[in-house]
Amino acid sequence: MNAAAISAAPLRICVVSHQAYGALTGSGGHIGGVERQTALLARWLAARGHRVSMITWDEGRADGIASGGVATIRMCREDAGWPGARFVHPRWTSLVAALRAADAALYYHNCAEYVTGQIALWCRARGRKFVYSAASNADCDARLPFLAKRRERILYRIGLRRADRIVVQTETQRRLLKAGFGLDAVTIPMPCAAPAPLPAELPGRTGRHRVVWIGRLCKVKRPDLFLDLADRCRDLIFDLVGPDDGSSYARGVLARATAMANVRVLGSLTHAAVLGLLDETLCLCCTSEIEGFPNTFVEGWSRAVPTLSTFDPDGVIERHGLGAIAAGAGDLPVRLRCLLGPGEWNRASTNAYRYYRDAHTIDATLPRLETVFQDVLAAQAGPQ
Repeated sequence: MNAAAISAAPLRICVVSHQAYGALTGSGGHIGGVERQTALLARWLAARGHRVSMITWDEGRADGIASGGVATIRMCREDAGWPGARFVHPRWTSLVAALRAADAALYYHNCAEYVTGQIALWCRARGRKFVYSAASNADCDARLPFLAKRRERILYRIGLRRADRIVVQTETQRRLLKAGFGLDAVTIPMPCAAPAPLPAELPGRTGRHRVVWIGRLCKVKRPDLFLDLADRCRDLIFDLVGPDDGSSYARGVLARATAMANVRVLGSLTHAAVLGLLDETLCLCCTSEIEGFPNTFVEGWSRAVPTLSTFDPDGVIERHGLGAIAAGAGDLPVRLRCLLGPGEWNRASTNAYRYYRDAHTIDATLPRLETVFQDVLAAQAGPQ
């Protein structure tokens, strides 16, 4: 079989995303950026005629075909087994059983985890192909700051080195991966499906009166800086959106936010509710110390919402005029006031939507990832 024949034929692809059942089916537990990305990819590939399956935790539903034509395959429950021992059984053993049941030619995994190595080892032993996708700058940093345990770091490094192709979101991540691990990667911007088409003439500021922060309440995302900003801009309304991580830091942030007259604490919202909120938003605020390429940025840009951020992935916000970058906590109020000037806001809003349209639509991104899968499998077949 030649490469052209493989490119034209449907692929057998399995997406491994433990937490993505809810994002794929619309019912379930945790739904974060990685989960939305993998669910979007799986449904798109299935719509293209490929045979697609997704491996997730057991959330009490039987294996079957989810909406969008993606087959769901369960592992164990996330809380199954004895602490300590559950790493091997039932987590690793049920993953192996699910990988076998999927019977795919290519397996895909997103985000740095010990699971990356487990999938890669299984694929190498069975002659299957493995594509890994980084979700954050931290995934490409040789220090692996978010992998606390030694076994996690070892298995992740094994996965990286045994992947048949690595995909990253930004050129920054590509350079980090090369410098830290000596590995090459393909840069593909993350996709975002627009919730609804915008009119030919972009909406202005009418009806938009909020500054919104969206994310998990934890130290690395620094929501306390958002509250500092709200305290210094008491004429504006600030919305804090997202779950807390259960830490004393998060409890302190919530207690402080609840006591502030111009801050609304909205907690976890459905994806549909977040998209609705964006249409009332003047700008999306990010105060993170480290990120990859936040889904919320792209979703905001798809609704012509500029970004105020302490983090600028690949410098795109500054380079394309998509909002404002703050040098630090003290700079946030100044940058916000400049951004909200009528002329500046209109420019940033228009630029944000145009950048989304040119770089992050499904049509601009997912065909490139499909081509990566096709190329990897074509290389496996070789000339005949």
